[in-house]
Amino acid sequence: MSRRSFLSAAGAGAAGALAAAYNVGGVKDALALPTGGRLTARPGTPTGTITPGEQPLSLGGARDGLLYVPGSYVPTTPAPLVLMLHGATGSARGALRPFRELADDAGLVLLAPESRGTTWDAIRSQYGPDIAFIDRALGMVFGRVAIDPARLTIEGFSDGATYALGVGLTNGDLFQRVIAFSPGFVLPIDPHARPHILSRTGRATRSCQSTSAVAASCPSCSRRVTTCSTRNSTARTRCRQRLRGRR
Repeated sequence: MSRRSFLSAAGAGAAGALAAAYNVGGVKDALALPTGGRLTARPGTPTGTITPGEQPLSLGGARDGLLYVPGSYVPTTPAPLVLMLHGATGSARGALRPFRELADDAGLVLLAPESRGTTWDAIRSQYGPDIAFIDRALGMVFGRVAIDPARLTIEGFSDGATYALGVGLTNGDLFQRVIAFSPGFVLPIDPHARPHILSRTGRATRSCQSTSAVAASCPSCSRRVTTCSTRNSTARTRCRQRLRGRR
């Protein structure tokens, strides 16, 4: 499925987008199942301060997470934020690393929490400790960093992509964009609003994931993976524009 046709399907609603993308009959069941998965944290006026750079969340012990604030961040200018979800057995550092250069270029704040176990809770059971930890992490960031409420993206790879779709669609009133690299299946969904959705699978996904300048909406992945490279200035400009919420 091309990116254009996928986003056209998304315009018909979240459930329609998923049905078109995966060509499965499980979307109706996913909509009917009890979900949980709602996040309560919302951007506002920060009451604390932050030092730019990479830092641990210091919220969860051995399994914690990372926050990256670009050097260009100034508290008077709310920044876009990307919530980044690792794959099974993954880590915050692995989720964040490919996007560091892009974050500096585009002024992105990156938040990469870690699952409480080897993968995200709803992958094997129901929403629980992981969604609660993500809510805590978002609340901590919103309390210290000025975030633009119109420019929030949730992104994930593999199990993280599956989780990003479920959480992103259930919290479409918080996230304007959902990016899923190699999702596996459809989690229970309680749709709110209609976020823009981009899903990619296969070789192009892996190549884009490993490119340091891949954008959150990776506009060229459906054509040639090389156009996501830092060497292609046109693709980099497109990526930055999309991440900043321009269309």
